[in-house]
Amino acid sequence: MDNLQIGVKNMVCQRCVKAVEEALDQLDIPYQQVSLGEITLKHHLEVSKENQLKNKLSELGFEWLDDKKSKLIERIKNLLISKAREKEQEQHTNLSDLLQEHLGQDYAYLSSIFSSKENITIEKYYILQRIEMVKELLVYDELSLKEIAYQMGFSSSAHLSTQFKKITGLTPSHFKQIKANKRLPLDEVGSK
Repeated sequence: MDNLQIGVKNMVCQRCVKAVEEALDQLDIPYQQVSLGEITLKHHLEVSKENQLKNKLSELGFEWLDDKKSKLIERIKNLLISKAREKEQEQHTNLSDLLQEHLGQDYAYLSSIFSSKENITIEKYYILQRIEMVKELLVYDELSLKEIAYQMGFSSSAHLSTQFKKITGLTPSHFKQIKANKRLPLDEVGSK
């Protein structure tokens, strides 16, 4: 029998991959590979096993994707999330080339499908993912804003600040301050 490719919605990190692998092991479903947004099973499933897997994925907050367009959109999202999380990003990432190369589809087609289903452009989604990564780096408090800007491929810390404020409504320093205040023990918050 042939391998079975399954698209899975909401898999955005390596913990998600691990959770799906554990679910497959629990259900005794042999798989070849689990990656962001995709499971490759060693063979097709009986209906009862397929339903068990769908239910288990749902319990974990994931969704089995049946139609080709949904699978394609999830693959686009996962590529953009992976790209946004890369260290030392290039400043001028050409998303159209990246997506065409990995998905083997014309960018205009990918962009049209993505925008119609998600109500957001590919570029805007990518910027949102980059800002999410910036938020994480700000909370970790290990890098300066200039270092974060460089690492995330922004032309300057001012450009990063402008994009951050446009998306979140806050400056990076204000965001960092709010997060720091939320982590303080209750007795310290009351004394401020």
